[in-house]
Amino acid sequence: MSSPIRRFVLTEKALMLAEKENKITLVVDRSATKKAIKDEVERLYGVEVSYVNTIITPRGEKKAVVKLAPEHNAFDLLSRLGLL
Repeated sequence: MSSPIRRFVLTEKALMLAEKENKITLVVDRSATKKAIKDEVERLYGVEVSYVNTIITPRGEKKAVVKLAPEHNAFDLLSRLGLL
């Protein structure tokens, strides 16, 4: 199976969530489960995930908001990946 992660969301709101609440926002495959998203984020980026919330956007995309464990920093992760 291919990775359920499609791309990162880097809007003003998503960056505010990363900074203030330690959350990263991703667009994922429509069929991806919360467990699959959690496992893939942990495997790919070497971080610990507290929980995953998902929403289907009006555009029909599935968005996942991933809360990282306190010992990991979402803003640092985005910087490390070269997204900021």
